[in-house]
Amino acid sequence: MSKWLYLTLAILSEVTATSFLKSSDGFTKFWPSVIVVVGYCLAFYFLSLTLDTIPIGVAYAVWSGVGIASIAIVSVIFFDQKIDTAAVIGMGLIIAGVVVLRVFSEANVD
Repeated sequence: MSKWLYLTLAILSEVTATSFLKSSDGFTKFWPSVIVVVGYCLAFYFLSLTLDTIPIGVAYAVWSGVGIASIAIVSVIFFDQKIDTAAVIGMGLIIAGVVVLRVFSEANVD
């Protein structure tokens, strides 16, 4: 399987787990809590599979950057949270950093 597919699965697992943290109500609700634990376990498992071929700094930067932006989008859509202009600009800069890292960095292994 592609190293970037593993990283994508890690990101999706982490975003799912983080999204259910609020629903777990401090781990007092069973099924949301199960989703959180399983999601984070899968996220770290898939992230570990990428580290054979992608440098840890690159993998973690992409994982965390895309995760941050994704969670912000999830919070707006599903939890009716508001994001101000400064937050949008900041997340845009994070995404731009991930793109620069992915496209231009020599540390990026293909």
